[in-house]
Amino acid sequence: MDRIVFLGTSGDSSVTAKQQRASGGFVLQIGELQFHIDPGPGALVRAKEFGINARATSAVLVTNNHLNHAHDVNAVVDAMTLGGMDKRGVLIGCESILQGDALRPPALSAFHRGCLERVLALRAGQKAALEDIEIHGLCASHEDTTAIGIKILAPKFTIGYSSDTAYTKDVAAALEGCDIIVLNVTHPEETKSDYHLNRADAIKILEKVQPKLAIITHFGFGMLKADPLLEARQMQILTGVQVVAAHDGLTLSPQSYAAQSNQARLTAFDEMPKENPVQ
Repeated sequence: MDRIVFLGTSGDSSVTAKQQRASGGFVLQIGELQFHIDPGPGALVRAKEFGINARATSAVLVTNNHLNHAHDVNAVVDAMTLGGMDKRGVLIGCESILQGDALRPPALSAFHRGCLERVLALRAGQKAALEDIEIHGLCASHEDTTAIGIKILAPKFTIGYSSDTAYTKDVAAALEGCDIIVLNVTHPEETKSDYHLNRADAIKILEKVQPKLAIITHFGFGMLKADPLLEARQMQILTGVQVVAAHDGLTLSPQSYAAQSNQARLTAFDEMPKENPVQ
């Protein structure tokens, strides 16, 4: 059965440090494929806790190079490849994951890069595919200037993930057409941020996109104090969109919110844009 499993819902350094919420990212299982998205600290521990076999991971998707998104990327790759003895799988990430930037080295080590069959840098507007699953890079406005959101097009449903971003009209527009959206709503309504969404930002996205389901996650200290359940309830009342506040271990079936898509899709990584040569 296809499912989404949240291995963590932490959204800032304070919450992550105290492990008030876990920080392992989330897993999307579609048929025989398993995607581990943004594996932050404790990803393997939480995978075991919530019944995820890390060895079965097909692809790791990483949307920015910050610790709570990428800290355990090497551990997850190590688990899925038996420390490189079984070279397999794919990593798709923003450019800073692979190249680093002025503030941070690349999260993926040279050794673990060699454990994988393919390593791909994805920018906003680019696409990749794994079997019959298509992955789109979406725009994001974040401190990591190479950060991306992602849209995953499966045969029976489409899921969008904002990752960390400020609100812009382009960010909202990029999520249109999704049955389900996962929004990193780090702050309650009264808190403004240059790099993260608050409740008011999320409401604007929901009004634009009108998904069948929105899941909010990646909560900062202020959001936990405000209570994500209450924030989600207000979003739902104001937009008419069903909104769920994720908790550690939350498991959902995306097919329950699906509208089968007939969009043309890529079918192989060979069809990646030529200007995306990271290997």
